[in-house]
Order: sequence, then structure tokens, then C-alpha cells
Amino acid sequence: MSTQGAGRVWRRLDVTVRDLPLGILFLVVSVLPGLRGHGTEVGDLPTRPFDALAVLTLALECLPLAVRRRWPAVCLALVTCGFALDQLRGYHSAAGTALPIVLISAGSHLEHRRRATVVLLTVAYVPLAIALSQLGSGGETPTEFVTFYLVLALAWGAGAWLRATRLAEAERRERVAAETRTAERAQLARELHDVVTHHVTAMVVQAEAARYLTAAPERLEQSLTAVSDTGRRAITDLRHLLDLLNPDHGPGHGHGTGTGTGAMEAKEPRTPAVGRVLTLVEQTRRAGQPVDFTEQGTPPASTGSADLVAYRVVQEALTNALKYAHGSRTSVQVRHGEREITVEVSTDGTGSPSAAAVGSGRGLAGLRERIGVLGGDFHAGSGMDGGFTVRARIPAGGTS
Repeated sequence: MSTQGAGRVWRRLDVTVRDLPLGILFLVVSVLPGLRGHGTEVGDLPTRPFDALAVLTLALECLPLAVRRRWPAVCLALVTCGFALDQLRGYHSAAGTALPIVLISAGSHLEHRRRATVVLLTVAYVPLAIALSQLGSGGETPTEFVTFYLVLALAWGAGAWLRATRLAEAERRERVAAETRTAERAQLARELHDVVTHHVTAMVVQAEAARYLTAAPERLEQSLTAVSDTGRRAITDLRHLLDLLNPDHGPGHGHGTGTGTGAMEAKEPRTPAVGRVLTLVEQTRRAGQPVDFTEQGTPPASTGSADLVAYRVVQEALTNALKYAHGSRTSVQVRHGEREITVEVSTDGTGSPSAAAVGSGRGLAGLRERIGVLGGDFHAGSGMDGGFTVRARIPAGGTS
């Protein structure tokens, strides 16, 4: 088994199992002949050889370390009692060193009644110091008792600092996670807005035109086919968004086989590329909008999310043209550079608003924010002739 595999197995063990070896180590070290009587000594009592009571004392000081993180209050109480017994009996075992470790652990992991625990320990230390002073040979001064208390307080403070640091890190991670979720929801909302607004607007315009084509069956069938194709493409794009929410939804999970709409959707690319702008232009033309399309340059090998953002710019601009300037001459220009993609969509403003022209301005604002994140430039505004122009410079190679 590799070292990494062994580490994963160790981390999967219960925390008491992982802490038990520390207690056993202290117990073994405490009974070694060369270390007996060379542990912590408070009160200047003469060292006493181990007897039967020493076994209980060592067990109280060492074995509770196994639950120092699971039940820190219980561990602290047992080790404190064992330490007091160790000092009052004069064993002075190496197990007394476990008390500062337990204080650090309790200061880090104890969740409730922390102040009461500190007060109780402080109050309990006073009679212990008095008893040790009376039983000892008088070589221990009050200053030394105070110094030892400050050492114990420092151990508790170190644990409290570890706890505060851990909580601050947890809050930071939660805040980052919340900000990430908010950003992802905003991105999904923008994608949903782009998909639904464009496709539904095109379908409404095409359906309105179909009402006046009852006398021309060929053109009526063409218009209804366009509505059907637009609906299928809307379903495909919506399924792409669902894939972001549920990895088990989409091609390979019941949508990649068969015929008809499901098979067509499985063949659709997951991310719209600039190459699909021409399909978008053709769809807008079928909705009755005259569109001139020009594409210059060769897309770079790696565009990151720039191609998707460029696609959304064209999609939003053509949607607004259908809604607010239906029938106006519209020009779409896409230029590929080595490090950026430039998109310009303009209408001459001679058309008439569509019945679907109900907007909130969310689309353009979302585009401006998205392009700003990539470090690009975005401009949308009316011209002197009443037309409307959207320009975007999108750096290639970034991530959205």
C-alpha cells in the first residue's frame, strides 16, 4: 500500500482510534525506568516510587487522550484529576506533560461552557496549590505556583487561538462557496435569459407572420417549419443548461440514442461556438429580419469562453433587433484576431417594433458584466439615424 493510500485509510478511522496511540505513548513513556520521577513537579514534594495507586493515576492522565477531540470536557476532567493525584502523591511521572496538551485540545475543540470551564479550573487550582504548598518542604514560592498557572493558561490560549483560526477559515470557505453559488446562479440566469428570450421572440415573430400566409400554403408551411425548428433549438439549449445543474441529464443518459428530436439534440454541441453564428443569422432571417453577415479572420486554437460570449452578443443583439426594429436592415460583423474577437451588430432603425417587444434590459447588462470579467470592452447605444449598434471586444483564451 502506498503512503498516500495509507494516509487516506488513517483519515477514515474514527477520531478516537487516531488519538488512542498518543495516550498509549504517554503511558509507555511514563513507566520506563529511566523516566520515573522525572516528570512535571509542582510543590516540591519528595518523589515517591510507583505503587498500586500509581497505575490508576497514569491511566487517568494518559488513556483519556483518546477522547480529547470527541469529548474534550470529559478528557480534561479526567486528566486534571490524574494530574492532581500525581502531584499530591509525589509520583512526578512523565504523564503529567499530558495536561498542557489536553488544555490545548480542549481550548480548540470544546464548544460549550468554555468560560465556565476556565473559571472552574482556576478555582480548582487554588486548593491544589495550597495543599501542595503545605505538603511540600517549603521550597516552592507563590510566584512559582503563579508561573505554572500562567503556563497552563497559555496552553488554553493556544487552543483558543487554533479554534478561532479554524472557525475563521470555515467562515471564509462558506463565504466563498456562497459567492460562488451566487455567481453560478447569475450565470445560469443570464444563459436562460439569452436562450429563452431569443428563441421565444423568434417563434412569436414567425407565428405572427404565419397568420397572414393562409393564402400561400408553401410559405405557410415554411414559416411553421421555422417555428418548429426554433422550438427544437430552444429545447436543445435548455437541455445544455440542465446539464450544468445535473451531470446525469443529457447525452449518454437516455438522450444520445434513437431518432427524432432526441437524436438531433444529442448531436448538438454542448457550447455554442462562433461557427454557429451563421445558424443564428439564418434563424433570424427566417423570422423576417434581413441580416447581412460578415466573418473575418481565423479563430485562434484556444479561445476559452470568448467564442461563447461572442455568440451571446450576437444572439442578444439579433433578439433586440427582432423585438424593437423588426424588418430593419441588420448587419453582423465578426472579426477574429490573434488574441481577441470583435463583434459588431447594428440596425438602421427603419423597422417596426414586434408584439414581443417586452424587455427589461437585463440582457445587455449581463453581457457588459460578462465581457468586463474577461477584460474586454462593450458598448451599446443608439445612433443619429435612429439605429442601434452593439460593439464588443472580447479577449480570447480567458475563462468566464
